[in-house]
Amino acid sequence: MDRIASAAISCPAFSTPRVCRIKPFGLNINTDHRKRFSCRVNTTAAKVVDSELDLEYKKHDLLRAVQETQRGLTATSDQRSVIEEALVTVEGFNGGEAIDLMKLDGTWRLQYTSAPDVVVLFEAASRFPFFQVGQIFQKFECRDRSDGGIIRNVVQWSVPSLLEEQEGATLVVTAKFDKVSSRNIYLQFEEISVRNININEQVQALLAPAILPRSFVNLQILQFIRTFNAQIPVTATSPGRRSVGGLYYLSYLDNNMLLGRSVGGGGVFVFTKSQPLEL
Repeated sequence: MDRIASAAISCPAFSTPRVCRIKPFGLNINTDHRKRFSCRVNTTAAKVVDSELDLEYKKHDLLRAVQETQRGLTATSDQRSVIEEALVTVEGFNGGEAIDLMKLDGTWRLQYTSAPDVVVLFEAASRFPFFQVGQIFQKFECRDRSDGGIIRNVVQWSVPSLLEEQEGATLVVTAKFDKVSSRNIYLQFEEISVRNININEQVQALLAPAILPRSFVNLQILQFIRTFNAQIPVTATSPGRRSVGGLYYLSYLDNNMLLGRSVGGGGVFVFTKSQPLEL
């Protein structure tokens, strides 16, 4: 009888702890899992934000490094080394991504280059007081394309004694480009043109003095100068011969910065997004 009583008493005592141990254990697993998942999501979001902030700082460092070089004209060897290091750092942030032509479309203003064929323009302007080089742009037209488009290299220049300061005339070198890999485009130059000639007020006064009635001939001369557009084709003239061109590596692109390298030692380029340019 004592044994039966003892068994009756011990069974509830044994089963109750088992039930109590199982329920809290299950709840603890679920609660900890949710906390760990939430923690992982928050950590990932924080890392993305940190990476974006770090990128903006690196882009700022690059623009600050090129700021005192007059777009590359006065860059010393030490400055070029610092700029190259900053370039490589920014390029590393989206080095594996293919170029988005929709994002590339638009007007980009040159901030720095080491390309000899561009630096020589800056050297000429610094050597000859009668020649000025204003803003330089690259204008891409490829919004609805997936394989290429049109690129226009735009140089605003002036002869101050004859034309308006900085924007007296515009030189445009037009090329079509084909996307040959995820990052490389091949340029085929088609035309060089001079347009948008804006003579200064002194020359206008000589051609058509304000104190005298402007004759039809005077007005025709002014209109001819303003609308003058000289075009020189640079395409291949003989069958089977390829047009003048070159390979251009777009090493970095986002909504406000474009970095490029002319393949074959032609120099590097740093551009920032600009307002649309009408030609």
